[in-house]
Amino acid sequence: MQPFALNYARPAAELEFATPYAYDPGLQLNVLLDGRVAARDHALLRELGTTTSTAGSKTHFDD
Repeated sequence: MQPFALNYARPAAELEFATPYAYDPGLQLNVLLDGRVAARDHALLRELGTTTSTAGSKTHFDD
């Protein structure tokens, strides 16, 4: 027997959003395109709220 909710469950829509930073494995931090540490960019943090790391766990924060 299949649970009722599985008849209507759908995968979450993927957002098409390019982050203005990338993970640097040498520094183990997210860095901006110009090489600055993303967590030190106050304007970026105000806009996004956080710089979630794309390496490993999605619950790891660099700030």
